[in-house]
Amino acid sequence: MRIIAGPCQHESLQQSLEIAKECKRVCDKYDIDYYFKASYDKANRSSLQGVRGLGINATLNHFLELKVELGVKTLTDVHDHVQVARIEREFKYAVDVYQIPAFLCRQTDLLKAVCATDKIVNIKKGQFLAPWDMKGILSKTDGAKEVWITERGTSFGYNNLVVDFTGIDYMLSTFDCPVVFDATHSVQKPGGLGGSSGGNRDYVPGLLRAASALGVRDFFIETHPDPDNAPSDGPNMLRLDDFEKVVKDIIAIRKAVE
Repeated sequence: MRIIAGPCQHESLQQSLEIAKECKRVCDKYDIDYYFKASYDKANRSSLQGVRGLGINATLNHFLELKVELGVKTLTDVHDHVQVARIEREFKYAVDVYQIPAFLCRQTDLLKAVCATDKIVNIKKGQFLAPWDMKGILSKTDGAKEVWITERGTSFGYNNLVVDFTGIDYMLSTFDCPVVFDATHSVQKPGGLGGSSGGNRDYVPGLLRAASALGVRDFFIETHPDPDNAPSDGPNMLRLDDFEKVVKDIIAIRKAVE
């Protein structure tokens, strides 16, 4: 079992240390493989006024400090093959997992670039794709060290996402790779607040319990000590104080169904 958890975007070394330390403590307590997640650049903000992040240099230098201090594994998203080449050249040991954003999941050159590295590749399934459409995307990942598929909700009309558990079940039974469930992005309301994304974190715990009952063993949970004041994805991020309770529920359901 693994959990990918961290803030939507890296805001400071101090804050990421706080989040990673607590998430690692909880995951160690329950024997869960933990990956710290944060973005250096939110290139897909709904509005030009959206805060994008600290950039590659500051963020990945801070990742190196996190790894030294806490011994955590790290995940970040990349947006083109140029970024991948730069990270491999300048910050090779800062990142353990490259994440392909949902809107870029079919970009062949980007997929080939990350699969040519010695890193794990996490592909966010596009909100616009059917579960079986991932077969074509996985066909582009030959040579990858390891590939994960992450479900993050499916478009359901304007400014709304739903979770299709039959689709998750299909991917679990069909594809020979881990299927990760991203509960926090699944409750997002994309572009629903005058151009900015909204969401409702109240639904996150229930979706995580349902996914665990279905048989999902790998989870993606964005979390933040003060999500209401976060620069991005605040409405759908889990409060850090609630992280352990949510993990306990996942574990309890897993034990009940096994």
